[in-house]
Amino acid sequence: MTLVGALSLGCTSMAHGAEYLGSKDPALQNLPFSEAVRSNGMLYLSGQIPAIPGTTDIAPGGIRGQARQVMENIKAVLERNGSSLEQVVKCTVMIENMADWPAFNEVYVEYFPGPKPARSAFGADGLAFGALLEVECWAED
Repeated sequence: MTLVGALSLGCTSMAHGAEYLGSKDPALQNLPFSEAVRSNGMLYLSGQIPAIPGTTDIAPGGIRGQARQVMENIKAVLERNGSSLEQVVKCTVMIENMADWPAFNEVYVEYFPGPKPARSAFGADGLAFGALLEVECWAED
């Protein structure tokens, strides 16, 4: 089976010591990236948008509703792959409107009540499926 075929089935494939982890979510199986990659004790998540699981529909509720859905999506990917929010060491946030930054942070800190991961952020114009934000994370495996 080719790497593309393995990923489309949600399987795992190895290359150069990295393990490429595909999604088992049918709505995500044909997208051109891995849900996560495991390498050298780290789990690198692809950016998560606020899609309702099993769909490409964006969660309602403006920036707060979308922030909550993004964080729930991140939590689910981490847990499916043997990690957790407590093991996140770095996040990158892409946000459509920097004026929404304070509202995003209100939700974000609920998911990281203890030590906060290192974080970068930047304004973005035109995120996938019309999302207001996208967040990617790195976590210890």
